[in-house]
Amino acid sequence: MDTLVKADIFFFISAIATVVLSILFIVALYYLIRILKDFSDISDTLKRGVDKASGHLDDLVYMLMNNPLFRFFFGKSSRRRSAKESEKTTKKGAKTS
Repeated sequence: MDTLVKADIFFFISAIATVVLSILFIVALYYLIRILKDFSDISDTLKRGVDKASGHLDDLVYMLMNNPLFRFFFGKSSRRRSAKESEKTTKKGAKTS
């Protein structure tokens, strides 16, 4: 009879421990989901900020390249020059054909 009482006590304590651990796991999972949601919000905010900064930098480069003082010191960009040369080459090729 003594072993039956010990077994009942063991199963009662095991059941309580399982319930407590399950509750702790659910609470930890809740906080993990909140943290991941916050990271997602931060990531979206950073992404919008980078896109906005990229647009501002594109505008700044455009204004700088069209500045007469900048063009006086540094000349035209080689990218534009090579694009114009390739257009002239294609036009010459079209005329000779």
